[in-house]
Amino acid sequence: MMRVSVFGATGSIGESTFDLLSRRDDIETVALTGGRNIARLAHQARSLSAQLVVTAYDDCYQDLKAALSGSGIEVAAGTQALIAAAERPADWVMSAIVGAAGLAPGFRALAQGATLALANKESLVTAGPLLMREAARQNARILPVDSEHSAVFQALTGEEISSVERVIITASGGPFRGWSKEQLASATLAQAGTHPTWAMGQRITIDSASLFNKALELIETREYFGFDPDQIEVIIHPQSIVHALVGFRDGALMAHLGAPDMRHAIGYALNWPDRAALPVARLDLARLAQLNFEAPDAERFPALRLAREVMEIRGHAGAAFNASKEIALDQFIAGHLGFLDMAELVERTIDILLSDSALADAIESLETVEAMDQIARDTATRLAKSMA
Repeated sequence: MMRVSVFGATGSIGESTFDLLSRRDDIETVALTGGRNIARLAHQARSLSAQLVVTAYDDCYQDLKAALSGSGIEVAAGTQALIAAAERPADWVMSAIVGAAGLAPGFRALAQGATLALANKESLVTAGPLLMREAARQNARILPVDSEHSAVFQALTGEEISSVERVIITASGGPFRGWSKEQLASATLAQAGTHPTWAMGQRITIDSASLFNKALELIETREYFGFDPDQIEVIIHPQSIVHALVGFRDGALMAHLGAPDMRHAIGYALNWPDRAALPVARLDLARLAQLNFEAPDAERFPALRLAREVMEIRGHAGAAFNASKEIALDQFIAGHLGFLDMAELVERTIDILLSDSALADAIESLETVEAMDQIARDTATRLAKSMA
């Protein structure tokens, strides 16, 4: 039996993970965690016979306890309960909590020597060196679950990193691919929350529309694989069929293709180093007929430029970048900032924090990352009030 835990079980990644786990009879579910979707979390827990279920919100504890009454499943709530759940021994842990909140549980899971299936890209963006060191120290393994990074990982199988010339991660372009800057200025929350090819949660869908999601993935590529920033490229690919390409020094390009279904990457991480049959659509290339590619427009979508600046600064810049991005997204969802204001807020926050030498300091601990995260959130919140 493989002992598994899923953090962020009721989100889009969590649901896809649940689908794959529910098809197997060799799984022992140690812990499931979620947010306010208590009914769904309880259903998953009963279906997988989980030992422990945690809601991140203290005020949801009684509802979760009632939903699991008579099941014998242990129930807990709150941030410390999430950490305690991550410290329970497991062989394979899905890290799918959205945002910086997913960092600490993932780090604690690595400390137990677990294989960490990492869908929480913010972990590597904010504390990449720290996570990679901890994985090496504990003889644990991090397997990428972002479709792009899973694709790169698979394309590199059997290859020497030194032979890689370039890495290309693809972006769908989101719903605003053909929009002018003037149109983007008046983009609504509903428009930004509708993705043309992927079915995802609201926050990641909006990040995809602004290309902030791809900006995070640029940094993630650097931190996980160790490539230089100038080796990493982004290309717009509206069909979302090619997830990434790796270019080698002999001029060859190795591409990973698949239907836009996160069960590809999750299933690969779940079964690694083997490949197992997965319930995903098979591509009909003749029906697809063509695949399109175009360069991203850095003027209309400045998130990619900002990510490259962060990669040059390094240190705690990733934590500040992500924290200010999360505040900008909160403000857009609340109707206090326009669509283009999000990138402006992030850039202004980074500019202010550059005067603080700690921004470029090497990451030494989880505590310093969390401290910079809070400083950036406070700074971005103050700036947002002046921009509203």
